[in-house]
Amino acid sequence: MSPRPTAFAPNSPRRASCSKTRPPAPSGGARETAPPAVRSAAAPPAMKPDYWDDACRALARRDRTMGRIIRACGPAHLASRGDAFQTLARSIVGQQISVKAAQSVWERFAARAGEVAPARVARMRSSTLRACGLSGRKAEYLKDLALRFAGGEVDPARWPQADDEAIIDELCCVRGIGRWTAEMFLIFNLLRPDVYPVDDIGLLRGISNNYRDGQRVTRDEARAIGEAWRPWRTVATWYLWRSLDPLPVEY
Repeated sequence: MSPRPTAFAPNSPRRASCSKTRPPAPSGGARETAPPAVRSAAAPPAMKPDYWDDACRALARRDRTMGRIIRACGPAHLASRGDAFQTLARSIVGQQISVKAAQSVWERFAARAGEVAPARVARMRSSTLRACGLSGRKAEYLKDLALRFAGGEVDPARWPQADDEAIIDELCCVRGIGRWTAEMFLIFNLLRPDVYPVDDIGLLRGISNNYRDGQRVTRDEARAIGEAWRPWRTVATWYLWRSLDPLPVEY
């Protein structure tokens, strides 16, 4: 992908800032494209993950650059909002369209559904879903998601005892959901502490800007860099996103 950059030094002095440049959506195949984040000013405050403060202290101790990013980005933290089905449904609605368009389609869909719940969405006609602004393919994806939830093929009750890869495998059986979407779900809905989405362009750009003076970073190089952040790679990823965009992102 790019010439091999210089070796990574976790504590080497690099810049850390919360700029106003928003990270682009990650690349991917035809199966999925990163959905836009949707922020809601009216949403109630969410609880901080119980591991968050310990993770921030550990990351700051072992990596001076990460410590500067954490301090620069202030007291905000990762938060989970909404239930599993709604989070995944929103990710499908938002694929390949702008934040504004995704919010408009979601509002029409939610109003027509009355209740965004698996059994209700499974009964909706594809023509009704398309009338909300969804493409025919997205309507099929939403129906597949709803049917799998309603039938127990996708079962959140199993997830507290499941490891990350098992959940990713389960979610990737749903049409329209690939690994990146599953990883975003693990981060933003389940608040898993050690998710590391190396297919995410925003993460790669955050590493490039803060650790490589803007040199392009490959996925393999990102994996090697991320070893220093175990078992808190979710937290490191979130702060690298924040170094590109000062507003916390919610999915």
